[in-house]
Amino acid sequence: MWQAAVRLVERLRRAGHVAYFAGGCVRDRLLGREIHDIDIATTARPEEVQRLFPESTGVHGKAFGVVRVPVGGFCFEVATFRRDIGASDGRHPDRVEFARPEEDAYRRDFTINALFYDPIAEQLIDYVGGRSDLAEKKIRAVGDPLRRFAEDALRLLRAVRFAANLGFTIEPLTWQALQAQATAIRWISVERIRDELDRIWSGPAPAVGLELLDRSGLLLEILPEISALHGVAQPKEFHPEGDVFVHTRLLLEQLRNAPLPLAWAALLHDVGKPAAQRRDASGRIRFFEHEVIGARMARAILTRLREPNALIDAVVPMVANHMAFKDAKQMRPATLKRLLSRSTFAMELELHRIDCLACHGDLTIYEFLRAKLEELPPEDISPPRLLTGHDLLALGVPPGPRIGSLLAAVREAQLNGQVRTRDEALSLASRLLSSGSAPPGAEAAPESRL
Repeated sequence: MWQAAVRLVERLRRAGHVAYFAGGCVRDRLLGREIHDIDIATTARPEEVQRLFPESTGVHGKAFGVVRVPVGGFCFEVATFRRDIGASDGRHPDRVEFARPEEDAYRRDFTINALFYDPIAEQLIDYVGGRSDLAEKKIRAVGDPLRRFAEDALRLLRAVRFAANLGFTIEPLTWQALQAQATAIRWISVERIRDELDRIWSGPAPAVGLELLDRSGLLLEILPEISALHGVAQPKEFHPEGDVFVHTRLLLEQLRNAPLPLAWAALLHDVGKPAAQRRDASGRIRFFEHEVIGARMARAILTRLREPNALIDAVVPMVANHMAFKDAKQMRPATLKRLLSRSTFAMELELHRIDCLACHGDLTIYEFLRAKLEELPPEDISPPRLLTGHDLLALGVPPGPRIGSLLAAVREAQLNGQVRTRDEALSLASRLLSSGSAPPGAEAAPESRL
């Protein structure tokens, strides 16, 4: 990709234009991080870029001076140096004017993102002090931070993301401006907010991101349900670490570049506790069915953020099921096998592990379940079903809900080791059909209660 981008710059140079690598790719190159894309900034106008690269396409329209150019199997965004004029909606410039490279640097968000690199001369071009801020690990707005955030309020979240994911601090004036303008995040679309949150939670330091969001005031604006975890006391014998917010932060400290469903489940696993908090007759704090309440809240939150259905369908059951692990040692074989066979079990087990580490530190159940996974072969955990609905129809069972209940009873007996062959399953189904009862020890699958 780097070499293809160099060829693109060389072609622009031969045509008489200035062209540099710009922004994040320069920052990441200096930090020794993997580069995922390379943006080019040039004095060439959009129509000149399109003339030089006929296969190119406009991205944001020629008014913004950005053209997408394919070279060597990669696609690069080529933007004309510009300055932005106005931002009446707090999101987009009212208009842009093409400008000199230094003016382009001064309209960018943070100094570490306003660096240019000349790949031909192998020279860094720094108009804003970004190199020293990289060395000092600082997030600093270019110029007046109040103005930078007013131009695009998404920069409030971007400052938090860069600080958390890079391990940087936000310099004082930029931090003060961020806090002062936190409410402006309301003007940003949920999709843009969601994308930033996803990158924070699945990044290398989600707990730092949570702390910065909280202290800045952004958390209250974006995820008030998480902010509400502050001050929600917990029984000290189980949670010596403190309230629910402290517990959640400590849990996130165990994550580093985690799968996004696990990261969201970790953040939301106890979101139902404020609504569920009660004291029993002895005065002990209880959170009856907080996982059920939390699952409903998690679905509402993720839906509000317009997360994909696949992510929602992975996170919500993890929140709903996270309390089931405490009973693992007392589960009947069928219940335990259904737990082990869940599609999200690996992430649920990891959620249980870090949940324990964030409070009492007892990993006995975690080790028990890991041992069961090693002990039980996959064909024992989730064996092929012995009967189908057609088998029951052949026995004379009329179509209807009775078929489903009989199949569930036979499956329960199979997982409990009470029936092992098709003939035994048919025999059990016949007996149940005659008696109208379920086999001893049968119970509904956990999924049916979520």
